[in-house]
Formats: sequence, C-alpha cells, structure tokens
Amino acid sequence: MNTQTIALIGLSGAGKSTVARILAAQTLLPLIDLDALIVQRAGLSIPTLFSTYGESHFRDLEATALAEACTSGPTVVATGGGVVLRAENRALLRANAFVVWLDAPVDALVARLQAHDEERPLLTGDDPAARLRALRAARAPLYAEVAHLRAETNGRDAMGIAADILNAMPQTRNDVHQGAKQL
Repeated sequence: MNTQTIALIGLSGAGKSTVARILAAQTLLPLIDLDALIVQRAGLSIPTLFSTYGESHFRDLEATALAEACTSGPTVVATGGGVVLRAENRALLRANAFVVWLDAPVDALVARLQAHDEERPLLTGDDPAARLRALRAARAPLYAEVAHLRAETNGRDAMGIAADILNAMPQTRNDVHQGAKQL
C-alpha cells in the first residue's frame, strides 16, 4: 500500500476522476474528489456556485478542500482543472503530494467532455475547443511547475495510466525530484 498522497491535476476531460478511482482502489487509499466534495458541502452544483457566487468564491471553497485533502494523511486526490491557479494551492500540492499532470490534446478533451455531457462553467459558449486551448495556454506552465510526473492520457486505457503512475512513484518522499518525468 502506498503511504503518500497522490494528486491528479489537468484540464477538464483529462481523466482525473477516472484514474483517481482506480488509484484509490489499487492503493487502498481514500479518494477525495475536490469538485464532488465542494458540491456536497455547498449543496449546490458547480455551475450554480459559479453563477450565484462567482469563480472567486468557488476557488476559496476549492482551496479549503485542497488544504484538508493534502493534510489529512495519505489519500488520492482528484482536483479540479483550475486548482493550480492559486500559488498557495501549487505550493501545498508540491509539498504534500506526488503530483501527476494528466494531459491530452484539446480535441481529445473536447470529445470526452461532449461524450459525458457535463455542464462545465468555464467551457460554456459556442466554441469549447477555443476555450480549452486558452485554458491550456494559461494553465500548462502552472501544471508543469507543480507536477512530479506528466502522463499523456490520449488513446490510453485508464488502468494502464494508473499502473504507470504507481510504477513511476518514488518509494519515499525523499525520492521525489524537482523535475517532472513524462510517461
């Protein structure tokens, strides 16, 4: 069993929730999906939180949930795509977890998101691909800054991705290096 928190970061549709469920089952660690936790606590959907209280309020709730997840002992954490926007979140992740950036091309992300037909407040409008490209341009440097490992998910099976993550993990916290490896 792993004794380290594993945090998954990346854009919407990258596979964070799916891979996190597999990792939690394989490591016997508790799973915390930040978006689900926020919805449960607020009693409102994420689109409703955004439209009623604004993105800043949502990011405050997200930061609180992340701090709890990263300091509650070893766990698997599926983050929201924008968790890296705040410097304190990036520092918390980097210091308390083995951080894996799940990545895929924008076209693959759009196809996955459309297949799941979920309402994503930051992807509303006529051109979700253009919005995802803009989010990717803004967030990729932040994902790279915090990630210990970058895993390409396009065309890959979630079970295989989880296995590769576990194989790439350091045996101890002292083995975590400064640069991100790539799968």
